[in-house]
Amino acid sequence: MKLKEVDRTAMQAWSPAQNHPIYLATGTSAQQLDATFSTNASLEIFELDLSDPSLDMKSCATFSSSHRYHKLIWGPHKMDSKGDVSGVLIAGGENGNIILYDPSKIIAGDKEVVIAQKDKHTGPVRALDVNIFQTNLVASGANESEIYIWDLNNFATPMTPGAKTQPPEDISCIAWNRQVQHILASASPSGRATVWDLRKNEPIIKVSDHSNRMHCSGLAWHPDVATQMVLASEDDRLPVIQMWDLRFASSPLRVLENHARGILAIAWSMADPELLLSCGKDAKILCSNPNTGEVLYELPTNTQWCFDIQWCPRNPAVLSAASFDGRISVYSIMGGSIDGLRQKQVDKLSSSFGNLDPFGTGQPLPPLQIPQQTAQHSIVLPLKKPPKWIRRPVGASFSFGGKLVTFENVLVQPQQGADQQRRQPVFISQVVTEKDFLSRSEQLQHVVQSQGFISYCQKKIDASQTEFEKNVWSFLKVNFEEDSRGKYLELLGYRKEDLGKKRIKEEKPESDFLPPAGGTFDISVSGDIDGLITRALLTGNFESAVDLCLHDNRMADAIILAIAGGQELLAQTQKKYFAKSQSKITRLITAVVMKNWKEIVESCDLKNWREALAAVLTYAKPDEFSALCDLLGARLESEGDSLLRTQACLCYICAGNVERLVACWTKAQDGSNPLSLQDLIEKVVILRKAVQLSQAMDTNTVGALLAEKMSQYASLLAAQGSIAAALAFLPDNTNQPNIVQLRDRLCRAQGKSVPGQESAKSPYERQPLSKGRPGPVAGHPQMPRVQTQQYYPHGENPPPPGFIMHGNVIPNATAPLPASPGHMHSQLPPYPQPQRPQNGWNDPPALNRVQKKKKMPENFMPPVPITSPIMNPSGDPQSQVLQQQPSAPGPLSSHASFPQPHLTSGQPFHGVQQPLAQAGMPPSFSKPNTEGAPGAPIGNTIQHVQALPTEKITKKPIPYEHLILKTTFEDLIQRCLSSATDPQTRRKLDDASKRLEFLYDKLREQTLSPTIINGLHSIARSIETRNYSEGLCVHTHIVSTSNFSETSAFMPVLKVVLSQASKLGV
Repeated sequence: MKLKEVDRTAMQAWSPAQNHPIYLATGTSAQQLDATFSTNASLEIFELDLSDPSLDMKSCATFSSSHRYHKLIWGPHKMDSKGDVSGVLIAGGENGNIILYDPSKIIAGDKEVVIAQKDKHTGPVRALDVNIFQTNLVASGANESEIYIWDLNNFATPMTPGAKTQPPEDISCIAWNRQVQHILASASPSGRATVWDLRKNEPIIKVSDHSNRMHCSGLAWHPDVATQMVLASEDDRLPVIQMWDLRFASSPLRVLENHARGILAIAWSMADPELLLSCGKDAKILCSNPNTGEVLYELPTNTQWCFDIQWCPRNPAVLSAASFDGRISVYSIMGGSIDGLRQKQVDKLSSSFGNLDPFGTGQPLPPLQIPQQTAQHSIVLPLKKPPKWIRRPVGASFSFGGKLVTFENVLVQPQQGADQQRRQPVFISQVVTEKDFLSRSEQLQHVVQSQGFISYCQKKIDASQTEFEKNVWSFLKVNFEEDSRGKYLELLGYRKEDLGKKRIKEEKPESDFLPPAGGTFDISVSGDIDGLITRALLTGNFESAVDLCLHDNRMADAIILAIAGGQELLAQTQKKYFAKSQSKITRLITAVVMKNWKEIVESCDLKNWREALAAVLTYAKPDEFSALCDLLGARLESEGDSLLRTQACLCYICAGNVERLVACWTKAQDGSNPLSLQDLIEKVVILRKAVQLSQAMDTNTVGALLAEKMSQYASLLAAQGSIAAALAFLPDNTNQPNIVQLRDRLCRAQGKSVPGQESAKSPYERQPLSKGRPGPVAGHPQMPRVQTQQYYPHGENPPPPGFIMHGNVIPNATAPLPASPGHMHSQLPPYPQPQRPQNGWNDPPALNRVQKKKKMPENFMPPVPITSPIMNPSGDPQSQVLQQQPSAPGPLSSHASFPQPHLTSGQPFHGVQQPLAQAGMPPSFSKPNTEGAPGAPIGNTIQHVQALPTEKITKKPIPYEHLILKTTFEDLIQRCLSSATDPQTRRKLDDASKRLEFLYDKLREQTLSPTIINGLHSIARSIETRNYSEGLCVHTHIVSTSNFSETSAFMPVLKVVLSQASKLGV
């Protein structure tokens, strides 16, 4: 899209990139005449103001010159860092002269603007270029193969790059290398290009086309690749641009054939190496990708040829083109709309006439209208590809898990040519902003793993800043101590020992309360109140006696008599006493005697909440204790006093109500701060552990509010990069969408499969039979000596020892047997499969079904597995009854039920029992059969059952360098077993010992990655130094950075072993 234009027949030069504003210098072109045939020459400087929508460029200065120019360049020599107007305009004249101008003086209007001038060359100077590394060096080329290197600091004496090339010819182009400062290239119209090394003062290589039709009109070095350059041909017979690589200078690397006629000028963008401008005699200005040859942009030009094109150094999207019609046009390759430009041209044309009446009609001219059919062409599209300078130089984005992904477009030198794709580095870093939060979270995780709750609570008490915080941690600590209720009372200020000491001080001797011994007493039966009471007692009427005592306000006598009258009378007397009594502690005594603790909690003054809580702690039964504490906490929480609201947390701690504690704490504290949330989670985790230990309750149930807080906490941990910790704190048994989504992201961040999305796999696998040996089909199933541990989903029982599945297993189907026993000798029968009920051990695992275990009788003896086929060689029904041998005692690896199979023929089948051999010994043999192979017809004799020796399974040895892993892990398990007293812990350790066989098998097969191997050796070293916490950290790192499928078989149990070892302190 055209931005500006200047009506000048001139050479052009843009101001350097450091200069602002942008200037365009023009000098009258040699060997060209305008329409006026003027022979005057001038040097002008125009300012590029893109804020002005018009096509005109503002002329800043004009200098009348006596020279016309073949080449004009603007060098940055002596330009200051501020970008003030300076530099040097270097012009190549007609008569071999090179003139240096000061552009700042031209703009200022001075008359003395020439810095220096030399007439060293022979003929016109058509080629000029400034060294971008040393801006004081200028190369020039003219006739007779003359090339000079000028030092602007010492302009008097130029240098030569070497001896002149022979035969002498004109130098049409010259260019400094863009990467190596001492390399210079020159080209002549004959098509030959010479590369000079100024350090050696000689040409190092010459490049020429073999067709001899190359008429070189342009030369340019690759901006990034030091060994590549392009040559343009002016010959209409070969209108091409050749791309050469000096490492392969025998032929062009690539040829661009986008022009139909000869090319007059080229310019390679310094801002984007994939943009190469070219203009030719076909009146086209093309912007091509020299690496692919694709035309990215074609500038809309007129039918005139352009003889010079240049990129603007400061604005890389702007270029200028000088055409033979006497016009210099400024274009943008970014496209745009030209509607406003056309309208301004029309308005300018209309304004030239004003409101005159040129035709004498008495009416002014109507406004000029733009034809509507041109509207569809008003939008000029930009380049086909985004140029490099509008790409983001740097970029950053936060990702899940506190990861910061950054990139930067660093200039990298390709090693194999420009067509090689650059690999831009992308950096992923972990951003941690809450170090105190992470430190406290790690400390909490360590406490949970090591079970050191009492010491942790004591540290929190010591570090508490407020009295309330100290009370909270004191109450939490009591949960892990013996006699927690007594300790609660002590925290509330009530110690039984102190009260006993006070009572002892105030007590009188017991003899003071006893009546005097001996003497007589009077039994009065007078008419007064004492006489009436006496008569009632003498007749055994305790109820009347009590009523008389109460009437006379003799309460103690009434209570004593009521005790003698029985429980019913005592209860009635107590009610009457409490109704008449008006002391301060009457209601307390009433509640204690009547055991109405709810009355105390509901009716007491909340200022006495400590006393009410102490009463509940003293008298309440375990089944009503939590509810009463919750009730008192709810009253405190609903009170307007903020101090009482915070005290409700203590009641909820006593009750073990985690959800209510979270709700109360959230109202009292600011939850937006991560450290405040850490305070809450610490108390919640400790309280849940206390409830789990003291009340044996299921703490996995999580309320909505607690789940929300745990989700926030997990999100904060994940944002700090603690993915494993976040997953550990995230509640499992909740279906809230945000928690499910967070769990999914955490699992994927760790490389684990999301729980509930794993495909169920059958625990049974086909076992190939070795050739040449009788297998299960022949009636002799193989019994391996070493039992391989196999896990069965959903609590299914493993098959009995020696039972090996083979062939296609069809659930809930009975194995077909031959209908006629007489034909059993014609083929080997398949292994009989038992008929089993639904949900049997051989059913495929169900995803949504919970297996119920069958109750076995105490004296149940599992049958020995079937080890031989059914034989009936004679067809006699009586011979189908096989001898049954009693099973000998031996170690049973599995106590699984094995239902008796049913034959399809209706005959009952008695399973053959065979004694199991001791571990490591083959089973015993029955009497050998010498009359034929098993299953062969042998008359009326009964085939004796026999079993082949068990085939020994040999495993590869563990490589010596990894044998230390097995030794260390097994030794640790044995130490834990010797210290563990809890049966559940011992079961865990036994199970871990078996499952670690998966690790040993992978070590034998050498299928683990080096990263996992190194991590396992680090864990082993931590075990040897008893530093189990470091081993757990290494374990977490291995799990988070490795493939889950590679470590899922053994890494969980290894964590169990490390945790138990840390807990037991072995």
